[in-house]
Amino acid sequence: MNEQAKLAKVVFQPSGRRGSFPVGTPLLDAARSLGVYVESVCGGRGICGRCQISVSEGTYAKENLTSSADHLEGATEAETRYATLRNLASDRRLSCQAKILGDLVVDVPTDAQTNRQVVRKRAEAKHIDADSAISLITVSIDEPDMETPRGDIDRLREALASEAGLTDLAVDSILLPSVQTVLRKGKWTVTAAVYADEALQPTITALWPGEKKAVYGLAVDIGSTTIAAHLCNLKNGRTVSSAGTSNPQIRFGEDLMSRVSYVQMNPSKLPDLTRAVREAINALVGKLVGDVGAERSDILDATFVGNPVMHHLFLGIDPVELGGAPFALAASDAMVLTARDLSLELNPGARVYMLPCIAGHVGADAAAATLSESPYSHDEITLLVDVGTNAEIVLGNKNRLLAASSPTGPAFEGAEISSGQRAAPGAIERIRIDKDTLEPRFKVIGVDEWSDEEGFAEKIDSVGVTGICGSGIIEAVAEMYLAGLITEDGVIDGALAARTPRVQAQGRTFSYLIADEDVEISILQTDIRAIQLAKGALYAGVKLLQDKLGTYSLDRIRLAGAFGSYIDPQYAMVLGLIPDCPLDGVTGVGNAAGTGARMALLNRGYRREIEQTVRDIEKIETALEPKFQEHFVNAMALPNKVDPFPHLRASVDLPERKAPVADEAGGGERRRRRRRG
Repeated sequence: MNEQAKLAKVVFQPSGRRGSFPVGTPLLDAARSLGVYVESVCGGRGICGRCQISVSEGTYAKENLTSSADHLEGATEAETRYATLRNLASDRRLSCQAKILGDLVVDVPTDAQTNRQVVRKRAEAKHIDADSAISLITVSIDEPDMETPRGDIDRLREALASEAGLTDLAVDSILLPSVQTVLRKGKWTVTAAVYADEALQPTITALWPGEKKAVYGLAVDIGSTTIAAHLCNLKNGRTVSSAGTSNPQIRFGEDLMSRVSYVQMNPSKLPDLTRAVREAINALVGKLVGDVGAERSDILDATFVGNPVMHHLFLGIDPVELGGAPFALAASDAMVLTARDLSLELNPGARVYMLPCIAGHVGADAAAATLSESPYSHDEITLLVDVGTNAEIVLGNKNRLLAASSPTGPAFEGAEISSGQRAAPGAIERIRIDKDTLEPRFKVIGVDEWSDEEGFAEKIDSVGVTGICGSGIIEAVAEMYLAGLITEDGVIDGALAARTPRVQAQGRTFSYLIADEDVEISILQTDIRAIQLAKGALYAGVKLLQDKLGTYSLDRIRLAGAFGSYIDPQYAMVLGLIPDCPLDGVTGVGNAAGTGARMALLNRGYRREIEQTVRDIEKIETALEPKFQEHFVNAMALPNKVDPFPHLRASVDLPERKAPVADEAGGGERRRRRRRG
């Protein structure tokens, strides 16, 4: 806490909004001043209980703060009364009553968020031939006979061998106490679930009396920001329900390295991160089975993908070794575990297949996306990019495939941007700037009309204009460049303040005002720098792979992930986020990682395919490559300092290069800034 100014820093999750507030400020007021909409219908009297929050405790190195529940003033009489009458959870506070005393990281539970994040990870349409590791076999066995004293389980195994040719069957120990009860309830006719995958002993994992017809599998993509889960019918391969949620680990750190740092600074909190993600998955499972009228016990198989840090945290593995060279994984190969070992509320005998990780920062999610897009099966040179807090990059074709990662950070998801937020109702997701008037028009999540269209003014009150999300930030910076508001070096041209009041002095730099309704939304010079750093890191990673592959000509670019699917390819190229390529060859492929997870769930052959592919992929560690810095510096320019972008220039009228302008409102030459490493 800043004692001299009596200010405390507060970070709200999962939105990532942050600010400094005078000691004594009610937490609800702080939230609203930042555009963090916490529900409250009682006027702050502590009656409705809708404004509940919890404090995430620990040391946050990236934020340079230590958060503690003691940094909120004690409960008021109204809060104590509510807690007594309504059984307020011990880790919850009413934000309208709690006053700030010190630095805080505050988690706004989903039930208190009026503007919840939009989880854009639907199941992509893809036909997958079913060849599940789970087989349902209905058999009838003879009743016990005193003359042939064979155990019930042994006779069950013999019946399955006779019926389905399954020999050397193991029995999951979880079934031992219940086998006799199930056999007698079914009058000696039962349905057995047999898990059979290559190199593993076939195992009876579940048993039902009589005939069982429906059995399901679960495919989960654990992203650092969002979790997407798909429920699939293992018999016919159909995806019957999908659901997503914010990753609750966000309260421990917005990006991967923040969470690694949090565990390093607070080692006793590792189980909290693991528990948080598992509980979120269990909640998703409840929704999925409820959608189709199934039971949790109907889920017999599951596949999971995630980046290496998410992979380790889900498994309960300390990720600290991934925080620095040589970025050692505790486990990288594919593995099969039981759901009960992972505290997953599925059938007690359900198996979990973890797809392999490619390298220290190229995870199972990248492997799954590679399986989905299969660049290793094509002649065309394909660039596959999953844009997240850590961009994972795969480049090549059937002759050679390379993979790397680049530390883009959370800027593309709204964090580290002054008016940034994650995709939620009220966030600007599209923007256009008139080149003549320099006036903006924009589109907001939750409203169909653009800001200059009839009907927008009437509908916007329902969601407000609360910030700008990743796709909006990309378009805002690109449009500012196309309109001449910023130079190729990313400097806002303060001379344009004479043409429009939207260009405003901000101390020594300038900003561009987009909207000033309930919350002022401007693009600051620091915002542009954050985007340049993020896109520069991604582009430099791609260039390194092109160096290694020996070609700079791309046939196809595939943008994976929820964010990648909502980026306009043209604006991504104008910004210099991706290399030059025929624009019709650039497409978003949605949640490719989730699609790969479903493929591995529904067909055992795909498991072998991705295991072999991961063994064959050449892994490039960008941190060790001497040319990374050179590529990075060139990639800071818009779209790039040296690369010509002929395909883009044939389609888009790019501005003429301007002479360098002042980076400060007070004048003077723009100073070079080094990227912190």
